[in-house]
Amino acid sequence: MRIVSWNLQWGRGADGRVDYARTVAALRLLAADGATAPEVMCLQEVARNFDGLAGGSGEDGVALLRVAFPRYEAVYGAALDVARAGGGRAQFGNLILSRVPVLQAFRHLLPFPADPSVPGMPRGCVEIVLDAPGGPLRVLTTHLEYYSALQRRAQVLALRRLQAEALGHARLAGRMPERESNPAFAPRPRPARALLCGDFNCEPGSVDHAAMAAREGFEGAGWNDAWRCAHGDRPHAPSVGLHGAEWPERAYCCDFFWVSDELTASVAAIEVDAATDASDHQPVVLDLAL
Repeated sequence: MRIVSWNLQWGRGADGRVDYARTVAALRLLAADGATAPEVMCLQEVARNFDGLAGGSGEDGVALLRVAFPRYEAVYGAALDVARAGGGRAQFGNLILSRVPVLQAFRHLLPFPADPSVPGMPRGCVEIVLDAPGGPLRVLTTHLEYYSALQRRAQVLALRRLQAEALGHARLAGRMPERESNPAFAPRPRPARALLCGDFNCEPGSVDHAAMAAREGFEGAGWNDAWRCAHGDRPHAPSVGLHGAEWPERAYCCDFFWVSDELTASVAAIEVDAATDASDHQPVVLDLAL
């Protein structure tokens, strides 16, 4: 199974232009084994009807991507949802496109503690449960705070807490009482087997990167850096700063895949696609042997 994680910057390329046709073409080039696109695409900074974003004109990125990939189920989670001038809603968040059947979806808002020292915005995490080879698989994607270290650390801890929560549900599988008269209470799988990806706005070796991998607290639930699973001590390939976008001033990695303990042996390959200039970030491509 091939999964791609990519911060799209609302379809805005390194040249400052919003061009979703270019975005779609770049996603198609990341396919494997004769497919037209990867099995699962986890996309951050996808905007809907959000006027004023640089280079754009209020495009509905979710609708455009749904049209481009009609055989994929789309699960969108807006971290920011505000009134649009003239009516309607403007939204900004994360999108997962999957041609693997989606059994269940969750949309989590992450902590947003007040920090008067820097600008900030709400952040979220989209979680789906896939009917994947070998059994149900959770896929989560997120985009953490850039400016506020306080908010980013709270969000890292929340992502660890989500994994601990799923571990609890996995332990109860098949043992939860049912309320037969209400199908909303029917037990549904939420396995420990999971991967988490996105733009974490921290670098390898940073305190937040270390906190993601920590094991203390949260019933020992932790995340394993998939790059380390595949490449050991080889430095992470840069995922930003490659094609002359206005940000950042240097190349480094801030986009990661994390896997649960159950998936570490399944990481077959992970690489950063350095070729495309369709965003200020590069796609990260993970292959799982399931």
